Amino acid sequence: MTKKERATFVINTLKDLYPTIPIPLEHKDPYTLLIAVLLSAQCTDVRVNQITPLLFAKADNPRDMIKMSVEEIKEIIRPCGLSPMKSKGIHGLSHILLDKYDGEVPQSFEALEELPAVGHKTASVVMSQAFGVPAFPVDTHIHRLMYRWNLTSGKNVVQTEKDAKAIFPREVWNDLHLQIIWYGRQYSPARGWDIEKDIITQTIGRKSVLKENTKKISR
Repeated sequence: MTKKERATFVINTLKDLYPTIPIPLEHKDPYTLLIAVLLSAQCTDVRVNQITPLLFAKADNPRDMIKMSVEEIKEIIRPCGLSPMKSKGIHGLSHILLDKYDGEVPQSFEALEELPAVGHKTASVVMSQAFGVPAFPVDTHIHRLMYRWNLTSGKNVVQTEKDAKAIFPREVWNDLHLQIIWYGRQYSPARGWDIEKDIITQTIGRKSVLKENTKKISR
């Protein structure tokens, strides 16, 4: 298959598997999504979804969030990891949203990435899921699948995002990003990977990846 044919196969297969696409992180508006995505750095979505109800019961908007101390926020979000950095980021960005944006989450990549503890991936998730702006957030899991599927040779998520945007049509970016996440969790995880269940990698996967997986199974 050509790269374009492989990309089309991915789109069609994922569309069949996930005709409706749930959002992994529970939220009710752009602000709670922003906080949830920030907390998800080096933390599972399951854990984040356990912690955010506790945090949002006390503060689900920037005005209430700044009434809490950084220490109070840190204690609540501690199970998510990196709590010193994340708590300072949440408190700091809440102040900025009030001072600069009337308490609203800005609708631009540049403005979002200027907020404390908000990087390009977090900004991309918020822009795509909260505001419907085409984006292709790439984390280590999507990077892994794009490599397995021979759709990138990128050594990092930055190059993989460029490759994804070049090969997939802009109109499918937002859905496809989420579909790849769900597929990776169900059929192509980093650990406990069963190639027999991973129809996409079986069909279009990089030969070196398939060979290595076969070796692991035979050991």
